[in-house]
Amino acid sequence: MNILDKIVLRKKEEIVAAKALVSVQDLENSLHFNRTPYSFKEFLLAEDRTGIIAEFKRRSPSKGLINGIADVAEVTQAYNAAGASALSVLTDLDFFGGKTDDILAARAANNIPILRKDFMIDEYQILEAKAWGADIILLIASILTPQQINDFGKFAKGLGLNVLLEVHNLEELERSICPNLDAIGVNNRNLTDFTVDIQTSFGLVNKIPDEFLKISESAISNPQTIKELKAAGFNGFLIGENFMKTDNPGNAIKEFVAQI
Repeated sequence: MNILDKIVLRKKEEIVAAKALVSVQDLENSLHFNRTPYSFKEFLLAEDRTGIIAEFKRRSPSKGLINGIADVAEVTQAYNAAGASALSVLTDLDFFGGKTDDILAARAANNIPILRKDFMIDEYQILEAKAWGADIILLIASILTPQQINDFGKFAKGLGLNVLLEVHNLEELERSICPNLDAIGVNNRNLTDFTVDIQTSFGLVNKIPDEFLKISESAISNPQTIKELKAAGFNGFLIGENFMKTDNPGNAIKEFVAQI
C-alpha cells in the first residue's frame, strides 16, 4: 500500500466521523455557505496578480515537518499582499497537519480565492469546503473514477465553487477531462513515491484543452521556472513548500515575486 492508498483509507474513516458530528443541514446553515465564491479565472488572469497559488502547509508525508510555527492568517495575508492569485490551504490533519480552523482563518483574513487542498472522495467534503469559505475544490484524478470527477465537478459547480482537476500523466488527463471543470493542474510530484519532475508540466501543457485554465503544481522553486511555464502556456503556479520551509514565508514570496 503506497502513501496515497493510506491517505484515502484514512479519509474514508474521517468522513464517516465528520458526518456523525456535523449534519449536512448544519453545513448548509453555516456562516459562509451562502456567500458567492470568488472567480478563480478572474483572479488567476488579473494583471495585478502573479498567477501564483500560494500554499499554507505545515507538513507533508515526504518532508515531515515543514513549518510548525507559522500563523495561517499572517502568512496568507502576506501571500495576498505579495500578489498571489489564490491561496491553497491544507485541511488534511493526519498527513499534512492541516485543520478546519486554518481555512476559516484564511477566509476571515483574505479577499482572494481559497482552494481547499484535500483528498476529495465524497460529496460531503464539497459541502464542507463551501461551508468553510473555500472557493475552489481539488479533484485528484488518480484517486477518482471519470464518473466521480464528472459528478463531483457538477455538484461543486452547482454550489458556485470552482473546480481544479489534478493529473500526473497523459492517461489520467485523457480519461478525466469533462465539462464540469474550470482548471486542470499538472502535479509534478509523483504521489506514489513523492519524487518531483518539472518536465511533467512541459510534457502535458499542450495536451490540456485551451478552454481550461492550466496550472503547474509542485517543484517550482525558481522564479525563472515561472517565466518558462508561462511561455509554455500555463496560467497558474501552485507553490507551497518553497515558501513555507523558510522562517518567513511572507517575505519569501515577496522576494520571489520581485524576480518574476
